Amino acid sequence: MTDWVIHLIDGGGYWGIALLMVLENVFPPIPSELIMGIGGIRVGQGRMEMIPLLIAGTVGTTIGNIPWYLLGYTLGMERLRPFVKRFGRFMTLDWHTITHLNRLFASHGEKIVFVIRFMPAFRTIVSLPAGIFRMHPMRFLIWTAAGSTIWNIILASAGYFMGAHFKRIDDYLGPLATATLAFGLLWFVWRLIRWKPKEE
Repeated sequence: MTDWVIHLIDGGGYWGIALLMVLENVFPPIPSELIMGIGGIRVGQGRMEMIPLLIAGTVGTTIGNIPWYLLGYTLGMERLRPFVKRFGRFMTLDWHTITHLNRLFASHGEKIVFVIRFMPAFRTIVSLPAGIFRMHPMRFLIWTAAGSTIWNIILASAGYFMGAHFKRIDDYLGPLATATLAFGLLWFVWRLIRWKPKEE
């Protein structure tokens, strides 16, 4: 995957960065850490500029989150209710939890979207509940872009200062992602076994 990402960045420049960041949010196995890190390396080599790189990365990330937001917005609370009643047991979700999340997004939606942009396992998924709970589209875009900008600055700066050594991070991303997925799966199985729906 690393070679493919490098080839697309070198061939497509800033457009390649933007495309990869869109795909990273639609197809999470492509890590933004690698994309923006390599972009930072290219800045250090004088083959890219930092500001256009950050703009391309942030625009790509924001666009990549829109489909998930629109899916959630189209689904909405009303269409979600029968789905939760039928399949909630398998997702360890009940309507009490959904209404609690709805209130949480109504009060702190901007903070949730902003902060979760720094959490690799959840930064794309958060767009779905943001749409379901009808977070205002403009607020969603602004806070998604804000969080993404800061995260991209961190990644690109790491690539810039670490240079070619940054690519070694890819050797750890695979095992780390696998371990995180395994932990999440074990936690879900434990929760599934113990879960009981609350009365409405």
